[in-house]
Amino acid sequence: MSRLLRRLLSVPAPSSTTLQRDTVRLRLAEDAEIDVLRVRDPRARRIKLSVDERGARLTLPSRASLAMGEQFLQQHRHWLQEQLQHYQGTHLPAALVPGEPGELPLRGELLPLRWEEGRFARLQLDDHGACVQWPARAGRPALQRLLREFYEAQTRADVGHWLPRYLPGLPRAPSRVRLKVMSSQWGSLAPDGSMALDLALVLGRPAAFEYVLVHELCHLIEANHSAAFWREVEQRFPDWRAQRDYFQSEGRRLKAMLRQLV
Repeated sequence: MSRLLRRLLSVPAPSSTTLQRDTVRLRLAEDAEIDVLRVRDPRARRIKLSVDERGARLTLPSRASLAMGEQFLQQHRHWLQEQLQHYQGTHLPAALVPGEPGELPLRGELLPLRWEEGRFARLQLDDHGACVQWPARAGRPALQRLLREFYEAQTRADVGHWLPRYLPGLPRAPSRVRLKVMSSQWGSLAPDGSMALDLALVLGRPAAFEYVLVHELCHLIEANHSAAFWREVEQRFPDWRAQRDYFQSEGRRLKAMLRQLV
């Protein structure tokens, strides 16, 4: 891997931003109530309501009052109920249990997963699928760390494979590529040129992942979604519409699988 790619794909230092969390009870119907995770995030610019397989989350920026958050929840109560019902019907592979054969989602496939005893936790791919070397006393947190490290390594390998073919047609390279667990987006490009990619991308089919990479790279040319921007995408990735449709049908399931795993 070249020096440029190593710099782009290097692991960033952890953020020191502090989030404040609590829960608020919300009545959806006469006989149904749910707990909504309320998060005060200094980085947030607006009030945001999101839903995943863990439930509902209300994000408040520093300037928003609790009353404003309550009003926002009431205004979006019916939307929230629809989203929660949709997630209840999402089909996910069985959760991985140490020592029990399972399936490992990767690049649009479910790989057979087996376990072997080992002094250190280690996950490797082979001709038979995937194998975990697992210490006898390791617990669930160790498995989640192992899976996240594995998926981060696989994601960086894919980006390192695709990125060189697109760099010659760009005005500049991204200043950095960061991997995140994103609630709704698949990628983003900051004004400083740093790119963020959702770690769930490596669970889906590779063509869809490559499309997201191309999409964000094209924002180095056009920082919008104008017709000129989509011409840049079309020139580099003519099949982008099919990949966008793939995310519309499979996106929720991919994000839910990642959160279940890591």
